[in-house]
Amino acid sequence: MKLLVELSGEHPSLPFAELDCIGRVIAAGQQVAVLECPDPTLTRRLSLTHAVLEYIGECRAGKDEVAELLTDLSLSTEGTFAVRVRKVFGNKMEASSKELEALIGAHVTGNVSLSHPGTVFRLIVSGDRCYFGRLLFPVDRGSFELRNPGKREFFHPGVMMPRIARALVNIACVRPGEVMLDPFCGTGGMLIEARLVGAVAIGSDMDFFMVSGSRRNLTSADLLLADAASLPLRDESVDAVVTDMPYGQSVSILGESMECLYLDALGEIRRVLKPGRRAVLVTHRDISPLVEGYLKIEQFHEQRVHKSLTRRILVLKKT
Repeated sequence: MKLLVELSGEHPSLPFAELDCIGRVIAAGQQVAVLECPDPTLTRRLSLTHAVLEYIGECRAGKDEVAELLTDLSLSTEGTFAVRVRKVFGNKMEASSKELEALIGAHVTGNVSLSHPGTVFRLIVSGDRCYFGRLLFPVDRGSFELRNPGKREFFHPGVMMPRIARALVNIACVRPGEVMLDPFCGTGGMLIEARLVGAVAIGSDMDFFMVSGSRRNLTSADLLLADAASLPLRDESVDAVVTDMPYGQSVSILGESMECLYLDALGEIRRVLKPGRRAVLVTHRDISPLVEGYLKIEQFHEQRVHKSLTRRILVLKKT
């Protein structure tokens, strides 16, 4: 099915990257993408998407062009409908949102209901393009706020927020029933998101305090007290790896020893990961030169957290 997804603007590239887990992107603009997806319900796992629509059509960003598109479509609804327009910052449309909503409403046969519409048509204006679709469902982003790390049984400063953790799990393309490993699991945030998408979650950490705390946050995950440089797992037994690697500020391994830890962990990640599958690693610095010889770099993202911390996110593949 051809879908239109309205993406969040909280990061320039991660919202697009997580679409890999549900389908194939065939067109993209600022905060919007068109993709082929075999099952629209798969989009419910996305965390950096605002809404999912059935793709209807697109045109250049002009009022006359929108009118021509609507005339060609000859839309009608048996029940009630409403129209919503979103103009992404930097778009080339001169007409206002109210003008466009009135224009679309005049071209749809049916009864308008702004409070309880049976169908919602949505026009997204991004750059010099207009994308038109029928709303299938909004993505429930509120559930991520309910899982705020501060509300968990066990909390430790510096943990990743659930929306970003879910995005990374999605970018790893782990499917329901498959095994996802976090070899530096900390408080278990990645594992929680993996479980919620139906994956089998395995976490390990060499810090007993973290492992015991994670057990309070997750009663359904397999947690191991283990060194990431020597994992008690079989070769090629893991479908995906997602982890936030130690930064050095809160661990005892510093300097050259930290680099040795990264190299040893990369070797183990390569060993346990199945061929053709992904590992998503988060670090405080670019470790691309260290990765060479272990895994192929497919993507690189940066996320500024605050003035003293920028996360580097490497998406790797075992060839």
